Amino acid sequence: MEWHSDIGPQYEGEVVRKEDLWIEFGGPKVARKFELCRLKSPEQIEHEKVEIIGKDINEMEEGGSYPIAIIVDVAGEQLDEDALPVLERRIHMFASYIEGWYHMNQRADTWIRVNKTAAKKGWTTLKEFGEILNFLYTSEMDIIEKIQTTLVTDPDLIEKLYPEAKAAYAARDQRVLTLHDEDVDTFYGCVLCQSFAPTHVSIISPDRIGNCGAINWFDGRAAAKIDPEGPIFAIPRGDLIDPTKGEYAGANQVERERSLGTYDRVYLYSAFEHPHTSCGCFEAIVFYIPEVDAFGIVHREFKGKTVIGETFSHMAGETSGGRQVEGRLGTGLEQIRSPKFIQADGGLHRMVWMPKEIKERYRETIEAKGLWDKIAIEEDVADVDQLLKWLDEHQHPWLMGQVELPT
Repeated sequence: MEWHSDIGPQYEGEVVRKEDLWIEFGGPKVARKFELCRLKSPEQIEHEKVEIIGKDINEMEEGGSYPIAIIVDVAGEQLDEDALPVLERRIHMFASYIEGWYHMNQRADTWIRVNKTAAKKGWTTLKEFGEILNFLYTSEMDIIEKIQTTLVTDPDLIEKLYPEAKAAYAARDQRVLTLHDEDVDTFYGCVLCQSFAPTHVSIISPDRIGNCGAINWFDGRAAAKIDPEGPIFAIPRGDLIDPTKGEYAGANQVERERSLGTYDRVYLYSAFEHPHTSCGCFEAIVFYIPEVDAFGIVHREFKGKTVIGETFSHMAGETSGGRQVEGRLGTGLEQIRSPKFIQADGGLHRMVWMPKEIKERYRETIEAKGLWDKIAIEEDVADVDQLLKWLDEHQHPWLMGQVELPT
């Protein structure tokens, strides 16, 4: 097949800056966007079909931001539901293989940028993008016997399909809550983001979802089985060095090997000393607020300034790249529901600020900790001075000295 752009892993890490932007799909300017992989029976799939529903590239304006839903339907005798998140995450890799295309994030946060060079090469239709996905999936994964890709840009249809995608994500996340680190002897590592963050490896355990929020322990197990030589691989857990901070010999070893020797220790459940490395596809950032000796958290979809006066994008620039940054922790949002969420630092009981959207999304977890009226949101405070007063008025347990750090 011939396409208007070259394809290969050499284009991973290629970034499309604002000044070179031709068209973008998803991202912070678009309310609804998602990627979803679905398991179908062979008779439900027209092999290698690509369907475009909504505006195509030749109908879009330069510099515009457009909604998108990428739906990849697959069939195969060896495929099961466990494989779907793994296949879904490959959209990130395969889109990044395309010269002039830049892909970030996952699930309902996907963001694709196409540069002006691609425009000059003659791109006129998204069908080409779908054909490339079909080709790469079937070339690299023999277990896929039939595939069909649907690319939706019609905002009304995306809105209609969105609940199906969110329900699929929720079901995957709920499954892992019954399993804990001490129940297994194998963790998983993911280096899908090393094209952007060369010293980063995401450690995935039952109590720790990947930074991107898309790969949990079950997904990691399925990925390592499907593609043993791929970017998601098994890690022998090894000896438990520190149960509170979440330091494991196996994680330290893979950190040393995969970070090119930059780091040799990692704490899975602390934002201090040796925090987990942060890639760039993380869903959220946990950030330390020294004035109150506590934490806030902000997610990618939050548009305004946080309580410390910085936006998500500004903080992401300081946090990403595969670095260990004390007091700044890229994370998947589902970590909020984990009993080990920054447990060495006080966990949720040391959380004092978050956007309203996060608070509502994790209401059940926050209420169960007795913190619903203790954590401020953007509507309550605008800066740290206001936060200090608000926390005192609401008698936050951390500021009242009612929370002891584990030893």
